[in-house]
Amino acid sequence: MGKRQLRHALTGRRKRSSIRSDYMRTLNELLDSEDPAFPLIKQWASEADLPVELLPPSAGREDVLLSLQITTRSPLGAIAYETGGILVDGGWLRILGSGHDKLERNIATWNEGKADGFLLVADDVLGGFFALNGGALGPDQGQLYYLAPETLEWEALEIGYTAFVEWAFTSQLRQFYGRQSGDAHGFEELPELPLPGDLCLNFYPFLWTQEGSLKTSSRRAIPVQEQWALNLDLQQKLLDAPADAR
Repeated sequence: MGKRQLRHALTGRRKRSSIRSDYMRTLNELLDSEDPAFPLIKQWASEADLPVELLPPSAGREDVLLSLQITTRSPLGAIAYETGGILVDGGWLRILGSGHDKLERNIATWNEGKADGFLLVADDVLGGFFALNGGALGPDQGQLYYLAPETLEWEALEIGYTAFVEWAFTSQLRQFYGRQSGDAHGFEELPELPLPGDLCLNFYPFLWTQEGSLKTSSRRAIPVQEQWALNLDLQQKLLDAPADAR
């Protein structure tokens, strides 16, 4: 899938907000009417190189925003409040929002019981997960990490959330996965695509093993929740295994 460093791909245009506040702000405090980020996100979507679907927000969007404690001046808060999520490139990438029939997971409840020192913000059809670092993934708080299915390790992307969203709407997203025109790398072997927003592909042998590959591994569509739990279980087993057995 290529090198994961995206720091130079795009420069964030807005100041990053912190993941959590030290006190609980009210909804009125979180709704920014003077400088909201959503118009900028809609502009990026309208100018996108790839298909981008901004899903309508859910009825529970206020609770989602209150849980995050992020203002709508930030793209993270704006997407959580103003959208049910975003489907990029036919749903190849799913950016979490307040939930929708096409992407039922909302960013607040999805992170309950999962995130500890990071915030899961997006995932893809290959079973990869994007997280905003809150300190657990490295010293670079506020930066994006990718739990890659072909390594089963958190890889630093060296960009923040704002730049990540802008980048995701460009053809660089396909380059990230090695999907350049004329260089399919086995993606033509995935007739299951596109998938519903709450399913992803599970490969066996796993892509992170020497035997695993997009072309030769068997695959099936499973709930994203199941893939996340499997990743954690496999990570723990690898940590517990003797060094010469990994």
